[in-house]
Amino acid sequence: MADTETRIALVTGASRGLGAALAEQLALRGWQVVAVARTVGGLEELDDRVKAAGLPGAGAMTLAPMDVTNEDAMRHLCLSIHQRWGKVDLWVHTAVHAAPLSPAGSIDMKDWDKSFATNARATGSLIPMVEPLLRFAPNGTALFFDDPRGGTKFFGSYGASKAAQMAVARSWQAETVKIGPRVRIETPAPMPTATRARFFPGEDRSVLTDPRVEAVRLLATLN
Repeated sequence: MADTETRIALVTGASRGLGAALAEQLALRGWQVVAVARTVGGLEELDDRVKAAGLPGAGAMTLAPMDVTNEDAMRHLCLSIHQRWGKVDLWVHTAVHAAPLSPAGSIDMKDWDKSFATNARATGSLIPMVEPLLRFAPNGTALFFDDPRGGTKFFGSYGASKAAQMAVARSWQAETVKIGPRVRIETPAPMPTATRARFFPGEDRSVLTDPRVEAVRLLATLN
């Protein structure tokens, strides 16, 4: 039976950048957060920040150091969430692989395959795992993030795989308008994340939006 009192958030890609900022904000607001990422150190730092805030009523952080492309591990995690809480109220999907920029004529197939494994295939495999958990929540919501760089020069691997991710997310969104769960797609403001630094190493990062500020704005759109 689902726990109707406790709000459960599953954040995939939670160790840094926007994912970490959203996981932190959710925990500080009393959510129970299941934080998934490959980087153990990043997850531990996230947990430390939440604990250091010392806010009464802050939610607990469940750290899940795993790769979203490991379907068996993710399936086991979703089963564990079902057994413990019976639902997911919010799924925030920020996990992404940022392949190095290159001309289309020089794409490295290892980068291409890793981009599609993380950005497209993992999304396609996770939706069937998470959808039943969202349906058990009163207002289950999935949140995706668009980055429309497909077709721009040098973004072949990243742009194509991200466009594929958005295609399946939009199909799911259209399919569930009347029956749920709610699927939201947002385009975040430019932020000084590690991913963006790989794409634009020389830009002035001082003019970019702090991920914590952007996390607050994005969570406000869910009300």
